[in-house]
Amino acid sequence: MAYQRIFPEEGVFPQLATMKGSALVGCLINAPLSVHKNVRVLPMETVLATKGTGVVTSVPSDSPDDYATVTDLAKKADYYHIKKEWAELEIIPIIQTPSYGDLTAPFLCKQMKIISPKDKEQLAQAKELAYKEGFYQGIMLIGDHKGMEVQKAKPLVREEMVKAGLAFTYNEPEGKIISRSGDECVIALCDQWYLDYGEAEWRKQTETHLRETLETYTDETRNGFEGVLAWLNKWACARSYGLGSKLPWDPQFLVESLSDSTVYMAYYTVAHYLHSSLDGKKPGKFNIDPKQMSDDVWDYLFCRTEMSPKVLESGIPEDKLKTMRREFEYFYPLDFRCSGKDLIPNHLTFFLYIHVALFPPRYWPRAIRANGHLLLNGDKMSKSTGNFLTLQETVAKYGADASRIALADAGDSVEDANFEEKTANAAILRTFNLKEWCEEVVKESDEGKLRTGPKDNWWDKVFENEMNQLVEQTRKSYEL
Repeated sequence: MAYQRIFPEEGVFPQLATMKGSALVGCLINAPLSVHKNVRVLPMETVLATKGTGVVTSVPSDSPDDYATVTDLAKKADYYHIKKEWAELEIIPIIQTPSYGDLTAPFLCKQMKIISPKDKEQLAQAKELAYKEGFYQGIMLIGDHKGMEVQKAKPLVREEMVKAGLAFTYNEPEGKIISRSGDECVIALCDQWYLDYGEAEWRKQTETHLRETLETYTDETRNGFEGVLAWLNKWACARSYGLGSKLPWDPQFLVESLSDSTVYMAYYTVAHYLHSSLDGKKPGKFNIDPKQMSDDVWDYLFCRTEMSPKVLESGIPEDKLKTMRREFEYFYPLDFRCSGKDLIPNHLTFFLYIHVALFPPRYWPRAIRANGHLLLNGDKMSKSTGNFLTLQETVAKYGADASRIALADAGDSVEDANFEEKTANAAILRTFNLKEWCEEVVKESDEGKLRTGPKDNWWDKVFENEMNQLVEQTRKSYEL
């Protein structure tokens, strides 16, 4: 909360008093919008005391965790040092659902035989079922929005509570997030620049490109893009530290990595004219200074603007400008891009959006193939668990040929591929046996023990046709 401008000073929260949580048990409080007034604070083991006040409103009608807790509290009142009647308030129906009726939590707890708050696995499943159906198919049974769908009523109730001073907006991650430095991350409200990917016309053009002209090779990849385009909206595209290009209109910020480098392949088409070393310090064929490459010049090269006076003010000769533009037009559009399927929800979708925004349709990407991740011996690669191999380590351990065979056997679709070390070991043995056989055959050839003469029998024709067929299949595969 201290980093979301809720308190007066950034990063500092006012501490009014210090007390034990047990001292609050039994206190009378007023829960906003509750039918029951002056409810009691009761113990609950699953509440995170590290977030907010450590006190939450119990909704036993629709939260399986809350229902299991109040049921357990009523059964073991003496154990929890409370009065039994504190946990026996009437459960008021709030939401009507088609599958679970108007008391979702009691229904699911009974159906899944949940008898204690310690049944964590069943409670997690019940929570997912209850919240999903309650939000998407639930109907309000009480309050000012009675009869309205829950997904429509929720933002209205939130807005009303904020206006009435009963609540304030607070954000937190879905789970615990640890940074590379080992610190626990919090959500902070900072000055930020956003790209409005959800803008109606821009989204419509990108969806049309995906539907009509982009090859994705698999339905899973296409469905992935369609799903992302359906929800992707404003995206924070800048950050204040790390690697990245400076934001031209606000240099204190850098373009964050997923939003950056979405059209770098366009730069490849003219890079050899601009520099001849990877660091960009050695001039290229046209001996152009980086400062000469103004926005107007880039617009002329990539966006087909006219050869205006501002372009010529760069000092780059007109014939060199035309050559670079012709080079871009020759190599674009991008025919094919291959990347990991985990980038579909962000970088690859940005890649499509930015191309649609900057270039005319003739220069939009033609194909994207998404590949799966590489598993090692059936498990996710992880340095922390030791289940990890670099390409260099793999070749050193098994040799190039056995590594290639194991990688080919691992798979190459959008599903996760699995590099099995036993496959690599088996390939070494098979390769050794093949070597031994080849040496034996060559030796027999030198001794004149092999057949000689023209190819004239049926087996020769079968072998030759088999090889021709493999050559043809290989040619077709490369064409794909």
